[in-house]
Amino acid sequence: MTKTPTITFEGPVCPVPLRHNKSIVMGHGSGGKMTEDLIRQVFQKNFSNSFLDAGNDFASVQMPGPGGHLSISTDAHIVSPIFFPGGDIGKLAICGTVNDMSMSGAIPLYLTASFILEEGLDIDILEQVVISMQESANEAGVLVIAGDTKVVEKGKGDGIFISTTGIGWISDDKVIGGEKAQPGDAVIISGTIGDHGIAVLTARGEFSLESSVRSDVAPLNHMIAEILKVAPDTHVLRDPTRGGLATTLNEIARQSKVGIIIHEESIPITNAVQSTCELLGFDPLYVANEGKLIVIAPDVRKNEILEIIRNTKYGNHAAIIGEVVERNSEKVILKTQIGTSRILDVMAGEMLPRIC
Repeated sequence: MTKTPTITFEGPVCPVPLRHNKSIVMGHGSGGKMTEDLIRQVFQKNFSNSFLDAGNDFASVQMPGPGGHLSISTDAHIVSPIFFPGGDIGKLAICGTVNDMSMSGAIPLYLTASFILEEGLDIDILEQVVISMQESANEAGVLVIAGDTKVVEKGKGDGIFISTTGIGWISDDKVIGGEKAQPGDAVIISGTIGDHGIAVLTARGEFSLESSVRSDVAPLNHMIAEILKVAPDTHVLRDPTRGGLATTLNEIARQSKVGIIIHEESIPITNAVQSTCELLGFDPLYVANEGKLIVIAPDVRKNEILEIIRNTKYGNHAAIIGEVVERNSEKVILKTQIGTSRILDVMAGEMLPRIC
């Protein structure tokens, strides 16, 4: 395990408000400020309801009769290239949706999948993607129970896009959500940051970089189940995907109306990711992850949770990285290795396009 470097870059700056952009630009899909504005000013404004307004990656829906809630989540996957070190678009589609459901404490059960295929796509490539999806579904313990396929003309689809919807089950005793963080809680990350974004970037070959970095894409539902056995009073579970660790913590701080402090020296990052970020001027705190988990739980639980995570398949580099502080500040503060502090804001626009 290595330490994150001291970097002052805080992500691209959104040059103009959403309404000044008359069309969709790549930054609207970055997971940062432009994405947030698009969701708030277009989708949330028109679709507004209690489930969407909660701001989570899942919806906890009460069904008639006793016994719990459904967890429902949907996602679209447009990664380029479709095969990259450590994964592919099929594995990403399954794991991303399984993980979104799991952040509610739900047990993922079923998925549906919709494929948009470009004319000319090699059927052998499609089958590789589908096999990868099934292998990931087997590992997560879910079934793909329905699907749909559409084909677009050559030049209008970039190979393959996949949309998935997941359905899971939440017991009535689970009260986990981004709005539940409490002052005094510990903040834990399940492993090294930035692996997915850097793996996809180097796989494109645009910067003539060679790297040993592999994507961390993985299903986290089994890890979460183990955590909740020892810490059923866990407050927040969240996967820091687009926008990275910094943007995700900002989302939680705003939902819970709390401040969050993280310590630079405690944040795990590999040497390969660190050096690539330094070379390209990226801040790894804003680089995407696809197999990492943020856990926010009462401080008295932190050592138990850390031990549990480190004993799971995908958690050997887990670390306690910070704490939740006073209410109403809604800021994320990074304590640097040289003893200074800086505010971490959400990523404004596009850092790495087409990463999930």
